[in-house]
Amino acid sequence: MDGKIFGLILFCLLLLLPAYSFCSSKDYLVGEGDVLKIMVYDHDDLTTTVRVGGDGMITFPLLNRVKVAGLSISEISGEISDLLADGYIINPHVNVFIEEFRSRKAVILGQISSPGLYELHGRTTFLELISKAGGLTKDAGDKATIKRKTGLLPANSEDVITIDLNGLVEKGDMSQNVGIMDGDSIYVAKAGLFYVTGEVRKPDEYKFKEDTTIIKAITIAGGFTDKAAKNSVNIIRKINDQKSVIENAKMDEPVLEDDVIVVPESFF
Repeated sequence: MDGKIFGLILFCLLLLLPAYSFCSSKDYLVGEGDVLKIMVYDHDDLTTTVRVGGDGMITFPLLNRVKVAGLSISEISGEISDLLADGYIINPHVNVFIEEFRSRKAVILGQISSPGLYELHGRTTFLELISKAGGLTKDAGDKATIKRKTGLLPANSEDVITIDLNGLVEKGDMSQNVGIMDGDSIYVAKAGLFYVTGEVRKPDEYKFKEDTTIIKAITIAGGFTDKAAKNSVNIIRKINDQKSVIENAKMDEPVLEDDVIVVPESFF
């Protein structure tokens, strides 16, 4: 995928993100290290800025200790409102804001311009992390994988999430734009190749895509020359480290990675 084309597409997709990210930010779950600012309408003396402790608790005037870890902003607001309404304030209106997000990190490797470890500030989506890391390289394939620790037994067990880059970047499938979590490890694979040789206008190696057929591959290679034996196209394919030849391949035959498509010369 060409870097300039990816950058343009990414820019267009990011324009669509503000509303999406706003809605999703309400789902952010507060955790240890987050700094919250809590305000109670018409009770300035209760305005508090506090960091969530290692036990998931905060200290708040009148209420002492309140458990907030694992709750969303709206849930914390509701919890504090309910506690204050229980004998302290009539019909309290509580607003909660995140002043500072805890330090969370994810690593991204592979076909990315600036691979490395990145801090996640607030809710960070896959596309936003790609953008922070400088975008995809021209050799990036159609798939990326996210390895995510589950916290379940057996120890170090992981979930693996597969991202369809073609669907996300080229088709705008935002369901692929998942949120990145603390400790995630993202890998963008290098694209596979196929080869077209013989009587085509641009014999060369080309980036593999899963929906490529013989006729598409030949079209990518500029089409047949006037000398081509169009009905005698062969495929040299490696199967279990052994080379095999598919003779007189049909034009709708799917192309596999590392296939060599040979278009012979017609002698008639």
